[in-house]
Amino acid sequence: MWFLVLGLVLFLGVHSVRIVADGWRMQTLARLGEGPWKGLYSVVSAVGLGLIVWGYGQARQQPVVLWVPPIGMRHAAALLTLVAFILLAATYVPRNAIKARLHHPMVLSVKVWALAHVLSNGNLADVLLFGSFLLWAVLSFRAARQRDRAHNTVYAPGTAAGTGMAVVGGAVAWAAFAFWAHAWLIGVAPLGR
Repeated sequence: MWFLVLGLVLFLGVHSVRIVADGWRMQTLARLGEGPWKGLYSVVSAVGLGLIVWGYGQARQQPVVLWVPPIGMRHAAALLTLVAFILLAATYVPRNAIKARLHHPMVLSVKVWALAHVLSNGNLADVLLFGSFLLWAVLSFRAARQRDRAHNTVYAPGTAAGTGMAVVGGAVAWAAFAFWAHAWLIGVAPLGR
């Protein structure tokens, strides 16, 4: 469990610099340069992610059950992850109404994904992993919206074509992950139980 905690501290810690110390981040970025900053950021992120994966895998072998979620939470999680995949697609599809309206769909995607997994899993490692990501996403979204207001950020308006592409692309990616990739990568078939 300690490797999972250390991984979360490293991964979410480096991703929280903009939330808690944006001024320091900007000064350090200016001092080091963009390349070294991104390199250091990437190395710490990769080490943290590796520790999360390994630590979570170890924790799953000896689960500590906090509660047993009702069966209906699986259905709620399936629906919420569909929304998360659409939000994730909206991050990358240009000129879609989802991004125009919500401004930070990737962070919202993480928030919805984490909430889905907190609701549908009752083991200590699950609560620690997904609860940490949920808390990070809440704080990150708040900080991003504050930066937008401070800088009077304007987002491009969405189009029907862009929005449609985001919705269809997200739904197709969700289906591929839910029906195949989740079992292959994680070892759990979320819709096959």
